[in-house]
Amino acid sequence: MSPFTALSHVLPQRLLSSLARRLAYSRNRALSQWLIGAVTRRFGVDLAEAAEPDPRAYPSFNAFFTRALKPGARTPDPNPRALLLPADGRISQCGAIVADTAGPGRIFQAKGRSFTTAELLGDADAAALFDGGLFATVYLSPKDYHRVHMPWRGRLRETVHVPGRLFSVGPDAVAAVPRLFARNERLVCHFDCDFGPLAVVMVGALLVSGVETVWGGVEIPPYGGPVTTRDYRGEDIVLERFAEMARFNYGSTVIVLLPRGVATLAPGLDAESPVQLGQRLATLASP
Repeated sequence: MSPFTALSHVLPQRLLSSLARRLAYSRNRALSQWLIGAVTRRFGVDLAEAAEPDPRAYPSFNAFFTRALKPGARTPDPNPRALLLPADGRISQCGAIVADTAGPGRIFQAKGRSFTTAELLGDADAAALFDGGLFATVYLSPKDYHRVHMPWRGRLRETVHVPGRLFSVGPDAVAAVPRLFARNERLVCHFDCDFGPLAVVMVGALLVSGVETVWGGVEIPPYGGPVTTRDYRGEDIVLERFAEMARFNYGSTVIVLLPRGVATLAPGLDAESPVQLGQRLATLASP
């Protein structure tokens, strides 16, 4: 465990994230331009892909961080049965949600660590829908495009804001912190698709915990508080395959859950594999 990961257990995580959010939204031009320049140089951000390639045009660091891409910079896999990766980044892990006779299915994290779908979703009944299914965890680094798109066409059923910690989600923390993704603050988005349920989980992290959705605006913060469920049944909110659904205000990790038997994972998706939005995540089984 790195010194930073060890220290994050005792840091005032929500206070630091709140302060980072204030800096990110600041309209102080000197501050925002310094932050944009520092991140661009440190992480090698490719602004040639951005709809606005001029870093001086962004009024705040958050505007830069949640920048749109040029039309055509990402395209969906042409196979009409391909479920899509929801974001740019790297595969943290992907594979089967392992059935457990003693309880809910388990999702592999790293180095022998795992957590249950019930812990992740904050709901045992919702978790049961994914027993024996598939998961993919995508880590977004600071250089990546930070908007999240739909893997498949779906009708929004509900969202669940699950309060929690704000540990880093970098590789060292993922390897060292037990049940990390099931402990961090997160927004669970449930969709109904033609093949059944789909869950997309937006996981917050230290300094990078803001989440917005296209249907509800800012969802996180606030931090902490009770589990908050919002029921969207009856509102007929339908998002098409590849459509933007949400964004991280200074990114983190997104986890996709699929039910048993509906699809097979695309070959070549291994831990630490770089991926792009629109790339094939899985292929739907024949009807």
